[in-house]
Amino acid sequence: MSSSPRPPTGPLLQVDGLCRRFEGPQGRAVLADLDLSLAAGEYVAIMGPSGSGKSTLLNVLGGLLRPDAGVVRLEGTDLATLPDAALTRLRRRRIGFVFQAFHLLPHLSAAHNIALPLQLDGVPRPQALQRAAQLLEQVGLGGRRDALPGELSGGEVQRVAVARALAHRPALVLADEPTGNLDHGIGLRVLALLREQLGEAGGSGLLVTHSLEAARTADRILMLRDGRLWPWDGEGG
Repeated sequence: MSSSPRPPTGPLLQVDGLCRRFEGPQGRAVLADLDLSLAAGEYVAIMGPSGSGKSTLLNVLGGLLRPDAGVVRLEGTDLATLPDAALTRLRRRRIGFVFQAFHLLPHLSAAHNIALPLQLDGVPRPQALQRAAQLLEQVGLGGRRDALPGELSGGEVQRVAVARALAHRPALVLADEPTGNLDHGIGLRVLALLREQLGEAGGSGLLVTHSLEAARTADRILMLRDGRLWPWDGEGG
């Protein structure tokens, strides 16, 4: 499939002075002058209390929300300079999302949910389904490829969502509690798959989690406090 060229040097993701406020007359700054740099292949966990803005941060980094101020550059491209159509293409080709709400299409099988984003980007249906089958095997769902989301357990749905995020070998994966509904063994398997796929693609990953054990699988841990990211001090979680 087609993809944007990568710059020869520099971080894969660079964030400078990022600000985002909640909407409304009483809106407060949830992200305030936030900086972040991710190298290609780096995998970082972000922790913080509920309401600290972790999901908002992922949505801004993924181009789902526009920042009120600051710059987000992915592979050298300033997301704020892109019109909506170009930003949608970039998300589809270079970013993988794992949402807490999953967002699987209920009328499509597990395999077709994973294959659909590939097909939308021009990958022929047989190749897209082959990639979906490969990922389902890797997340332990090889025998469930024809199951509809309503026929899957919560943990199975979550694994399908993770596989879908990895299908196009994105440069950046943004994962919001990807193992929250999984038992310990499967959760570690999913995190290992995330790392393996990111390593193969030279991509970066941001994992938002309340689990200190999950966070410790990352290269480094950051805490989101007072609208900014800080190195983890060994407390909390």
